[in-house]
Amino acid sequence: MSNQNRPCYLGIDVGGTNIKVGLTDDVGTVLGAAKVETDTDEGLKAGIDNLEAAVREVLTKCQVTLEQVQGVGLACPGPMDLKTGQLLNLTNLPSWRNIPVRHIVEERLGRPVVLQNDANAAAYGEYWAGAARGSEISVLWTLGTGIGSGIVIKGEILEGAHSHAAECGYLIVETEHGREHPEGGYHGTLEAYASSRAIIARCNSQLKMGAQSSLQKLYRDHEEITPLMIMQHAEQGDGFAHGLIMEVARYLGVGTVSLMHTVDPEMVLIGGAMTFGQNATRTGRDFLERIKQEIQKRAFPIPAQKTRIEFAQLGSEAGFIGAAGCAAKAFPVGA
Repeated sequence: MSNQNRPCYLGIDVGGTNIKVGLTDDVGTVLGAAKVETDTDEGLKAGIDNLEAAVREVLTKCQVTLEQVQGVGLACPGPMDLKTGQLLNLTNLPSWRNIPVRHIVEERLGRPVVLQNDANAAAYGEYWAGAARGSEISVLWTLGTGIGSGIVIKGEILEGAHSHAAECGYLIVETEHGREHPEGGYHGTLEAYASSRAIIARCNSQLKMGAQSSLQKLYRDHEEITPLMIMQHAEQGDGFAHGLIMEVARYLGVGTVSLMHTVDPEMVLIGGAMTFGQNATRTGRDFLERIKQEIQKRAFPIPAQKTRIEFAQLGSEAGFIGAAGCAAKAFPVGA
């Protein structure tokens, strides 16, 4: 069957800065994509207007009408009630708090919509069309400003009784004088040690105390240091920068062992915006190897030996591909 004759699905990935929209067929092939600003400063209506504009752009590009779309998957960040389609207390999308987002998007687009957590959607995308394709149990870490995760078991996203399953960035990895979670209220969480906010905070703190590093000039010049800059300096042989990244890997390895001992996955994927170049850089390869070393030290022998630890494949498209996959599952042809 050609792509033109296959059912098609829209995937929408709403982030604090951008909304990504993609059209896929029923096996996850991307037919077209677009990205627009979320416009959180302008409020909810502006965000929904931008979402619809991106949808229209993709459909025009693909020469498809909304009526030909079988269903829509909507991936959003933060706490939500999946059964009712409600977003709850989102911290990075203030104007989207406590709204019936599924109903709003259904009304705007006139197509059936399924709501999913963004990290869960990305994990499903990797299962449906990425590195975890065909696996029975898989876990995805999404590393960025925070840490998200998703767990897929036998083709089903682990959602939990209260739509809060797999919030594994909140795993406790330090109980004695643990660092405060960036959003406050929690101490010793994985996110407080292994997110981009965490590595930047530790970098600046150590530089302030006089750490020997080529990053010192950036710090003295009051430049905003990013994980990408830290990786670039590590690639150039800066031991301090390399050590910061290895600390992230160590804590991520600790968190991964907890998940391995909970769901016993076939594979654990590392994705998101902060993967240090993945296998294309020495630093990325060292990062993955350090995670594996921590797992070897701490996990039960058989899972330690057999669980595959790899980088994710779908990159920034994972969210909308997974959202489209959720729509394909929720709204199959003929149902």
